[in-house]
Amino acid sequence: MTAALTCALMVPLAGTATAEAAAYPVKHPKLIANPLYDAGPLPTTTCTEPKVKKGDRKLARAYIDAVVACLETTWEQHLTGAGLPYSPIKVRHVAKIPKTCGFKPDKQESQTWYCAKNHTLFFQVGKGWVSDPEDLWLFETTAYMYGYHVQNLTGMDVAYDAMPYRNKAEYFEQERRYRLQKDCLAGAFLKSVWPMEGRTSKDWDYFVSLLSGDVRGEDRDEGKAATRRAWSKRGFATGDPGSCNTWTAPSSKVA
Repeated sequence: MTAALTCALMVPLAGTATAEAAAYPVKHPKLIANPLYDAGPLPTTTCTEPKVKKGDRKLARAYIDAVVACLETTWEQHLTGAGLPYSPIKVRHVAKIPKTCGFKPDKQESQTWYCAKNHTLFFQVGKGWVSDPEDLWLFETTAYMYGYHVQNLTGMDVAYDAMPYRNKAEYFEQERRYRLQKDCLAGAFLKSVWPMEGRTSKDWDYFVSLLSGDVRGEDRDEGKAATRRAWSKRGFATGDPGSCNTWTAPSSKVA
């Protein structure tokens, strides 16, 4: 939940051979065959980025609010058009993430959490997020976090929570699938509003280069940096949530 947060040729991610099968196959229909995957590409819209300035948290919060408004426009149109559930998201900017809704905030100065029970995104914008706010980091972090809302509206989060696991390796693979899907959905959203005024492919390439992944010796719950980048680029290449089905991908593609 904590945001730690080049188009490339698409690499097939669906397992077609035994060698490419998932080590821990996911079988829940809400995850592997969600109607979202058949709804087509996200609608093409425009999203104007407000100005941000180094060290200015107020402007950064306004920027996040503007991106959320763009996300709402796109996803409301997409979900309702496909006959899928939709309800608006709420945003709260706080000095410190509250210990509510099951949150377990850490000591990072900048972090963001989603509360499924009341559809609220909490943002704690610290110095790190405003030290160099002119790249796409804030934009894509916000889009990534909105992915929790999409997973909630489409029933994927409940299905994910209900999945059994036999060991720690299976648990972490499921967690990586859950998170990598949001990397992909964030990339798909950016594609739906691309090109954006004042942005070039260099901005996208730079953002992708910033994505980090699991650290050796720690829990493997995000995916390698290369894996996160691959799913982000996949979403951006297609602009289609249907390409973000991490649940049927072979284990090698969610490592």
